[in-house]
Amino acid sequence: MLTALVTDVDDVTRESARRAAEHELLRPEYHHVKPLIVRLLDYVGGKIGDLLDAAASAAPGGAFGLVGIVLLLALTATLIRYRVGRLAATAKRRSVFETHRALTAAEHRSAAEAAAMAGDWTAAVRERFRALVRSLEERTLLEPRVGRTADEAVAEAALALPSAAHVMRSAADRFDEVVYGGRQATAESYQAVVAADDAAMRTQPVLT
Repeated sequence: MLTALVTDVDDVTRESARRAAEHELLRPEYHHVKPLIVRLLDYVGGKIGDLLDAAASAAPGGAFGLVGIVLLLALTATLIRYRVGRLAATAKRRSVFETHRALTAAEHRSAAEAAAMAGDWTAAVRERFRALVRSLEERTLLEPRVGRTADEAVAEAALALPSAAHVMRSAADRFDEVVYGGRQATAESYQAVVAADDAAMRTQPVLT
């Protein structure tokens, strides 16, 4: 039994480890992860491949070390999947729209104005930023997508509206701070989001 296991692990090479890492990264649950993290996982996979090659070419006892490295690789994959799952859950919690019920940009603006009149600045910031994102979708500058975060929305919109990128970035920060960061909203933070929404509406898109 042990001999068969060692024989199998001896067949593990840098190339096979690389292919295994690439196959792992093609799984659907990794698709939302940012490119930097994907590159990091690829780098880790390459390093593990180097260790596999070194262990396979070591002295006779190296085969048992190789078994340990393969087990370590399995553990690493498990931890990565756990971490990516946590990232996905966090991204979902920080999405601009909490439900599938779609309101128009005008409806979100009306809700924001009503909240501002009542002094509920948190709701006012939340609804006005949603109006900004929905307006971008209605103008086809953003493709409607469930789960999009404020950061993702302004990063994508900045490609079409570069001159409004700064104020939209500021509005996204206010939205995250108030809605997800627990920071107290103020009339000033609401006005910053209003300014971004107005700027985005006035700005003509750059064709790419």
